[in-house]
Amino acid sequence: MKPAAWARRLPWSIVLLATALVALGWLAIARYDELAGHSSRWLRQQVLWSALALPAMLAISAANYRVLCRYSFAVYAAALGLLVAVYFFPAVNAAHRWIRLGPVGIQPSEFAKVAFVLVLAKYLMYRDNYRRLPGLMGPLGLALLPVVLILREPDLGTAAVFLPVLFAMLFVAGARRRDLVAVLLAGLAVCPLLWNQMSREQKSRVTALLDQPAAGEEPGDDAYHLYRAKQMRALGGIWGSALGGTADGDPPSLRLPYARNDFIACVVGERFGLVGLAVLLGAFGLLVHRAAGIAAATREPFGRLVAAGVAALLAVEFVVNVGMTVGLLPVTGLSLPLVSYGGSGLLAHAIALGLLLSVGARPGYEVTAEPFRYAAGKRLSDCATHPSGR
Repeated sequence: MKPAAWARRLPWSIVLLATALVALGWLAIARYDELAGHSSRWLRQQVLWSALALPAMLAISAANYRVLCRYSFAVYAAALGLLVAVYFFPAVNAAHRWIRLGPVGIQPSEFAKVAFVLVLAKYLMYRDNYRRLPGLMGPLGLALLPVVLILREPDLGTAAVFLPVLFAMLFVAGARRRDLVAVLLAGLAVCPLLWNQMSREQKSRVTALLDQPAAGEEPGDDAYHLYRAKQMRALGGIWGSALGGTADGDPPSLRLPYARNDFIACVVGERFGLVGLAVLLGAFGLLVHRAAGIAAATREPFGRLVAAGVAALLAVEFVVNVGMTVGLLPVTGLSLPLVSYGGSGLLAHAIALGLLLSVGARPGYEVTAEPFRYAAGKRLSDCATHPSGR
């Protein structure tokens, strides 16, 4: 595609929304540095990662996403290999989540989410066996492989993202609702077995959610993060410390562990109040809405499923992250896409958005009125391209 055509057809609203969320993250991380007395340490690092992630997003959007269709299983296999490789590197905070390359740390689980969306889109694009209950075992197996490896790190939050994305993509592909409900009920039935396999720390996060302390009653270790998160968010009021003044009356409440990562939404709430949180919610809502709109408008099956997977990924991560900061979901350690500090997460989501933009700029061809059916009794070859090369 020529540069002029690419610029004209690119969904620039997604670029603007993503840039706005990254900028909001900068402001929140700067506030965290201020409260922690780090002299912009984390902000500088995040800006450097952003200088790599945003151009990468645009570069990927300029490439034809269908090229990746041919290599989806190879990308997925490489992601699994990286998830295994983390166990050969030293643990950080008793968890094997990182591959250290000198001063740079890479978190493979972030990239595994994007690889899973690609391989599942390739697997589902021309199959119809997932329309029957036994046919769901293949997609479920593709999801469980990274989930098991990530749970062993351990990283409950990232592992929990895969299954909702799987269900969303199966639904878009045309799986029967009753079969999806049957798989969901089977999953609920094995929850007691999963509970027995969870560590004491993971169990404590669930029990802390169900037994939250009363107002003014400081809890122990299990509910400490949630208690501090609520305090920091409440101090922001309606307008936040940026406009309403810094809440110096209760400085201990401004100390929240991992505020730059998992609890960045609380920093947004303290700095910009309910207004800032409303902006955050609105920006993510618009981003997911535009992603879903691209999926609905794309008639080429691989691109449609990739767009649906990216939309589901962003929606699930936002709901889980915000839900845990307000006490509706267990604290799982899942960061907020594009906003939280973290180079691997920022780059992985930039890649996902780049794929989404590439799909949006190339809506593809229409196989039939229903894009997951055969046309005139003939099956198109996998990963076929538009006759015009678009």
